[in-house]
Order: sequence, then structure tokens, then C-alpha cells
Amino acid sequence: MSVQAEALPAQPPAPAGEPLVKIEGIKKYFPITQGILFQHHVGNVHAVDDVDLEIHAGQTVGLVGETGCGKSTTARLMTKLYDLSEGQVFFDGVDITNFNRNQMRPLRREIQMIFQDPYASLNPRKTVGTIIGVPFRVHGTTSKSKIKSEVQELMELVGLNPEHYNRYPHEFSGGQRQRIGVARSLALRPRLIVCDEPVSALDVSIQAQILNLLEDLQEEFHLTYVFIAHDLSVVKHMSDRVAVMYLGKIAEIAPGDTLYENPKHPYTGALLSAVPIPDPNLAAQKKRIVLEGDVPSPIDPPSGCRFHPRCPRAQFPTCREDEPELTRHHRGQFAACHFPLEDRAVIES
Repeated sequence: MSVQAEALPAQPPAPAGEPLVKIEGIKKYFPITQGILFQHHVGNVHAVDDVDLEIHAGQTVGLVGETGCGKSTTARLMTKLYDLSEGQVFFDGVDITNFNRNQMRPLRREIQMIFQDPYASLNPRKTVGTIIGVPFRVHGTTSKSKIKSEVQELMELVGLNPEHYNRYPHEFSGGQRQRIGVARSLALRPRLIVCDEPVSALDVSIQAQILNLLEDLQEEFHLTYVFIAHDLSVVKHMSDRVAVMYLGKIAEIAPGDTLYENPKHPYTGALLSAVPIPDPNLAAQKKRIVLEGDVPSPIDPPSGCRFHPRCPRAQFPTCREDEPELTRHHRGQFAACHFPLEDRAVIES
């Protein structure tokens, strides 16, 4: 039987109106087959397994976790770049779960993506002007005679020289290439932009510039972001709410300040303990939580709590047999843990 959190004051009312994006019980299993001529289905990779999430207009929701935990797959499911194995996806109150390619076409104007690798996400054979202008041509929102001026305005908006319209991607630095990706995502004035680790491939000094650019654009165009990252300092800087994922499930979700000051899930606590602190005196006071073992295979995830093989607080047989539900602890904070961390303050970087 799971240990429940103490009774808390009622939560504040949710943001007005329907969430812009709502996902309910989404799952994505990638089949594993054997054989060449006659392929046999022998199992599944449980990439995302029963995730619920709401994202309101104007918010930035961060998705964090180790490599392979399902962050990017979750984002691709909510944008319908992948088909769901189970569950539902709603955009602006409309169920788009079973929309086909033609039905999704108008929605592509509303939903855009910034990819992780600025070197691989741009076609090296196309000029920058052509790359940024593709959305205008595909959706026919701008006459051909005006595309160049629109592209140059976008380039100037993201900090690029409009005179470089005819240059190729290899003539730009990594940070400039990512600005090209940002400009392309803004072309159709979307409402939702999924940022899939947009700064992880960049130098630290350039990361700050891109993050500040994204914040300025969000304020100017009232954008909603899903921000995927493994750097907790970056997520703290950008996100209103943070969802921590582990092995295809959400382990904890909370407002950014609450999560960083008072984590409840042991996995969240371990991630935060690894964030470096520039002050040596504060760093000496900080206790590092080292997790033993490797992340279990998503092909055969553990029973009960998926974190129990590595959890320093696991108690048996409860954690091995009973899957924990997301339980409310503080205002807007939910954690899926039978034996959550005690209230405490985490030293901030």
C-alpha cells in the first residue's frame, strides 16, 4: 500500500480556458522483429508508456530526463510526427489522434519544431533563403514575389544579416545555424513550438544567446514552448513547469521553482544533486546522490515502480509489485513515488 502525501490546501484555479495541448494516456511501442524474409514480432520497445500532460497557451513546459527516457518521442507524439500506439492527443480542444496527413496539414501552421542538431537539420544543398522560405511555399501563405522580403525580415528578427540570404548553411557557425532553424519555425507564426534540445550542441556562451532569443520571441509572439533538455540549469531558466521522465513515464511534474527547491521523487533529487554549483563553499555543502546500476531496458521494463532497481529509498515488496500513481504533494506538484523525499531545500546553482 502506497504512502500518501499529507492533506494540503486546495490548489489555485487552473489557467483559464482549455489547454492548448492535452495528451491522455499516450503510449508508443516500437516493434522488434526477427528474420529477413519472414519477420516475426518478438517484442516491443516501450518508448512512452501512459503519459498525461496539459500545456496551456503562453506556458513553457520542460521535459527532462536521461537519454532514452522518452522525452523526444513524447514531443513527436503530441505533434503527430509519430502515430500513437494508444491514447489521445488534443490540440486547442480538438481530438487530433486519428487525423491523417491531409487533416494535419492546416495544423502544421500552428505546430512547429526546432531540432537538436543545427548541422543535420538544414539541407546543405539549399540556400538559407530557400530553407526559411519553404513553409511559405508549402502552405501558400505568401505570394512568391513577397517571400524574399518575408524571409529577410525573419532573418533580421532572429539576429542574422538579411544580406546573407543567398549563403549556404556551411558558411554559418553553429549558433547562426540554430538561428536559421528558429527563423524557419517562426515563418508561419505558430502557436506551439517544440524545442528538442535546441542548445545542447552549442557552446555555453552561444547557448545563452539562443535562450534569450527564444524568451524574447515568446513574449513578442505569445508562443507556447515544449522545451526538451537534459541540462537542468537550462530548463530552470526557461520553464514554467517541469516534467521529469524516467523510462517512458512521468516521475514528477511541478512548477519550476517548487521542483528545484523541494523535489519529491528520488530520481528528481538525484538529477538535481548532479547540477554543478560555481560557489565552492555551497558546493561543499551539497550532498551528491549517486545512482547505482544502469537504466533498465525499455524492452522489458521492471514491474511496479520502474525506478526501484536503482532507488536508494526502495522498500520491498511494495516498490517491486505496486506501480505508484502521481500523487499531489504541494501546489501543482505531483510525484509517482511510494516513499517520497521529505520536505527540504535544495541548494540552487
